[in-house]
Amino acid sequence: MKNVRFILQGMLFAAATLLTLQAFAQDIDFDPASIKPPAPEYSPYLEHNYPDRVYFGDTHVHTSYSTDGGMLGTRLGPDEAYRFAMGEEVTASLGVRARLQRPLDFLVVADHAENLGLAPLIAESNAGLLKTEFGRKVHDLVKAGNYLDAYRAWGEGMATGKDPLAGRDELTRSMWERITASAEAHNQPGRFTAFIGYEWTASPGGNNLHRNVVFRDGKDKADRILPLSNYDTSDPEKLWQWMADYEKNTGGQMLAIPHNGNLSCGLMFDDITLSSKKALTSDYAQRRMRWEPLYEVTQMKGDGEAHPSLSPTDEFADFETWDKGGFGLTVHNAAMLPREYAREALKRGLEYEQKLGVNPFKFGMIGSTDTHTALATTTEDNFFGKVTPVEPSANPARFDEIIVGVMQDDPDLRIYARQTSASGLAAVWARENTREALWDAMARKEVYATTGTRLLVRVFAGYDFVADDVNRPDFAKRGYVHGVPMGGDLWTAPAGKSPVLVIRALRDVDGANLDRIQVVKGWLDAKGKQQEKVYDVAWSGDRKPDKNGKLPPVGNTVNVPDASYTNTIGEPMLFAYWKDPEFNPQERAFYYVRVIEIPTPRWTTYDAKFFKVDLPKGVPTAIQERAYTSPIWYSP
Repeated sequence: MKNVRFILQGMLFAAATLLTLQAFAQDIDFDPASIKPPAPEYSPYLEHNYPDRVYFGDTHVHTSYSTDGGMLGTRLGPDEAYRFAMGEEVTASLGVRARLQRPLDFLVVADHAENLGLAPLIAESNAGLLKTEFGRKVHDLVKAGNYLDAYRAWGEGMATGKDPLAGRDELTRSMWERITASAEAHNQPGRFTAFIGYEWTASPGGNNLHRNVVFRDGKDKADRILPLSNYDTSDPEKLWQWMADYEKNTGGQMLAIPHNGNLSCGLMFDDITLSSKKALTSDYAQRRMRWEPLYEVTQMKGDGEAHPSLSPTDEFADFETWDKGGFGLTVHNAAMLPREYAREALKRGLEYEQKLGVNPFKFGMIGSTDTHTALATTTEDNFFGKVTPVEPSANPARFDEIIVGVMQDDPDLRIYARQTSASGLAAVWARENTREALWDAMARKEVYATTGTRLLVRVFAGYDFVADDVNRPDFAKRGYVHGVPMGGDLWTAPAGKSPVLVIRALRDVDGANLDRIQVVKGWLDAKGKQQEKVYDVAWSGDRKPDKNGKLPPVGNTVNVPDASYTNTIGEPMLFAYWKDPEFNPQERAFYYVRVIEIPTPRWTTYDAKFFKVDLPKGVPTAIQERAYTSPIWYSP
């Protein structure tokens, strides 16, 4: 009887509603029969608006407009850098022809702000430059062939923080407007994105606190400012204020990307502010994450994901490790390491979030090159070096050029060109290849880093995924509906549920097979202590973990004399469904995915074959390229 009463009540309500609609319709000449659900549409993609493609690019290319490029022999400028990235053949500064196997999708020419364009100004005997004593000095040295003396004269100003061209803003403006004009000329929405950007080269004590500043905007807004430089300040907080002022005054948008924490001597992720030496506050944390959503975790000057002494049970942590020191005279020590590497910073960020309510180190991860040749060459078989003097040749300098530690008397504190790798690339998940779409994806951290390869990685985390989801043709659609992508946040877990990650990884179409997929978890335990663990979640072949849970190596097909390898090991594609087996819903955590390729020849191995020279000592003959996704954070 109770059910019957509810049915009758429902019928009476429907009848009353219909009468009301009819009366209402008479007043406004409206036919209720016209209220129909929308007809089903044949095409299933009409409402498809989630990121559906990964775009590969480089956010860190220097040209002749960077003094430490142009004064050391780089002749190629922003135009050539963009043309090369778009797939055109160019001739490098030392005369070697160069071309990418495949074009990039986007590029940021990030020339140093400090005396921007000095080398081109010297080359053209700029009248404004020659009106200054410093300008005449370096101009005459360069024209006489004394390039290193000219470079040293400029370096004195960088070391002391005193701008040798102070008060001559018109020189900087003229070069900045050339750079923005080049970006505008090469920007082709839908085909290739030429971002406007530059590098703020903060170097307190010679230690690396550099940031690349990337504009969402075009020339009309970017030309309304002059790039902030290290002559203005070495303090990141003042950079953030300058960025805030830009946005307020122009209505534009920009973000900054810190890089090379491994050369910061403990400053990149320090526990105190740079200038005031005060403990980090919630305000500091909010501002840092507002302006610096990303971190350049890997590039040719070493890899900054993890360090073997900080992650001793991670057999892949000792990868392209540069831990000798910075660019100055500071001698590195072990106490600096936790404030230099991404994984440690991510763990410490959880601790700060618990204490302050805000995480200052909640960053996504990308890779880029930091090339100073204008050529974004990111594959080991096409490596044109970090600086022009080490472009391809049989000259011993190709291996022996000092990259870090020039000021150190102890050879053990130096890093040489042979220890660089061709890394890296920024991979961005977006809907279209435009400044706006790519920049927005960077801001929301839906990005990942590679060491130069173009392998495809996608990960979602949620509570309701099932094992079959990794095989679904609508994998991405389901991922967005039921979870969050890389760079996202999971909040308090439903009762009885744990985070589940669904992961897909595909090899570079022209590259090496995959060894394995790993999930890296960091968390704060019940006592507030930082913890980490690396899980192998998918791998090639029929390997079995040993009694310690370690997976045997995938093998190595590299033929050193021939500088070749085969894809007879590994897999072209790996999928993973992984549910956190040690989840505590009360503990803050993050998860990111690391994908490892099988071993392939290192550039030094390719060079030894091509130039018929001996392999440099102390350098591996092979490298295992990899990708790191932006984390997904869990917050109770």
